[in-house]
Amino acid sequence: MCENCVHDRGAHIGPSRRSLIHLTAAALSMALAGGAAFAKETKPPPKPQNVLSPDAALKRLMEGNARYVDGVSRRHDFKHEREALAGGQNPFAAVLGCADSRIAPEYAFDTGRGDLFVCRVAGNFAGTETIASLEYAVAVLGAPLILVLGHDACGAVDATLKALKDDKPPPGHIPALVDAIAPAANAAMQQGGEVLDKAIRQNVIDNVAKLKSAAPILNAAVEQGKLKVVGGIYRLTTGTVDLIAQG
Repeated sequence: MCENCVHDRGAHIGPSRRSLIHLTAAALSMALAGGAAFAKETKPPPKPQNVLSPDAALKRLMEGNARYVDGVSRRHDFKHEREALAGGQNPFAAVLGCADSRIAPEYAFDTGRGDLFVCRVAGNFAGTETIASLEYAVAVLGAPLILVLGHDACGAVDATLKALKDDKPPPGHIPALVDAIAPAANAAMQQGGEVLDKAIRQNVIDNVAKLKSAAPILNAAVEQGKLKVVGGIYRLTTGTVDLIAQG
């Protein structure tokens, strides 16, 4: 291939790639700076009923949990939801939950597709990638509520307690979970009593505080009254979610 051809080929490919990168960066920057509000004005959200205040979002979430507990969940029209959501999303809440297979936030709060932005990891803790994901949910998608959802008999928290008591790290990559949950586990062990239950609760409280203070995006949204971050404990035997750390 001649030198001119190489230059011509680069002229066709290079700028298009650069343009895509610049456009993507510009779109995200605009959204983070308030451009998302402008976008919502020019293009209606796919689910207008999801545009809520933080308090209204929490109320709706808990009403859904009450229906789930009572066994009267609504029938969701997944066909038309697919059509509406093909071009975008505007969830009314984000949930940081545990990866435990018994905990399904969409079921527990009786929600449809596009209603919840869910991040799940064993031990429901906020690592870097999770915080970044929740920043996206709030700054770009406009979610007004984040719920950190722990649950009874959490295996990740129990494994952390055992690793700390035995001073023996678990195999593989599991020590990364232990490191993240250790502050709550240590605090619970110092208190005594029902250590597992206390560690589960403390882990939720710690991660609510972490998300509320996460700069520069989440803490600013909380200070401006655009975002509420709360905690909850899912009860395996009843399906009830008990709210904690709402202040």
